[in-house]
Amino acid sequence: MTLEHLAGRAYGPVSYDVSRVAVADFVAATGDDRDRWSETAPPSLAGAVLFAVAPVFLADPDVVPFTRSVVHIDQRFRWHRPLAVGEVLEAAGTVAGVRSRGAAHFVTFEVGAGGPEGPWLESASTFLLSDEAAGDAADEPEPPHAVRGPVEVAGESPLPLEGESLPPLRRSASRADLVRYAAAARDWNAIHWDHEAARLAGLPGIVVHGLLMASWILQAAGRHAAGPAPLTSMRARFRRPLRPAEPAAVSGRVVSTEPEGAELALEVQAAGIPLVTASVWVTR
Repeated sequence: MTLEHLAGRAYGPVSYDVSRVAVADFVAATGDDRDRWSETAPPSLAGAVLFAVAPVFLADPDVVPFTRSVVHIDQRFRWHRPLAVGEVLEAAGTVAGVRSRGAAHFVTFEVGAGGPEGPWLESASTFLLSDEAAGDAADEPEPPHAVRGPVEVAGESPLPLEGESLPPLRRSASRADLVRYAAAARDWNAIHWDHEAARLAGLPGIVVHGLLMASWILQAAGRHAAGPAPLTSMRARFRRPLRPAEPAAVSGRVVSTEPEGAELALEVQAAGIPLVTASVWVTR
């Protein structure tokens, strides 16, 4: 059985209240700059808006049998304007396409979100769904719930010249951090907080949300552009998982600069191994 018959199926719209509490909780859960994001929402809130709709898709009775393993493969975001605290967004999703290869089903899920002030977000995700485990990793014990590696806040920083490296940003997440992020982003995929669910999916244990790592990338990029709308687009590829408490860092370089913005190439690494790679456009 395949999921190709889902192409074109729509989900939503779902309301998302960009309340002061919701923004503050999300900023705290992602380790972002609380002083910067008090009147407007950070671009990374796109992850929470995506997961206002994605659970409706994943709960579709036609989809549920294929959710033993749900792997986020890649993610694209495009932002159109600043998002003010107090706005209420309407978000809707559509299955834009499905490719099936045996037990693996690659689903492209597109989400658009906007409000009275106009469109805010365009999003496209690729999810790998399967009724089989995605791997056969050896079982690893979980660290204590509050243990994590070094964490830095991304303060404002001048944009380096074209071709130069970006300053690294050290990050890590504890098991408790993953629960806080799950609550703030509504991303309750059990592989991020339940050991047995992660093992059934073929993982060594629970892993950090891909979109949490993407938020670290967006913070590392956004510190190089002032104002409430520092980013215009991101394309990210999730390559390998990160375990809780494992030290990681965001690094990158300036690929090109233009009068209206700059393209940055960034990646999250742990022990020198790329986990997430991304291309981000910042404003100037």
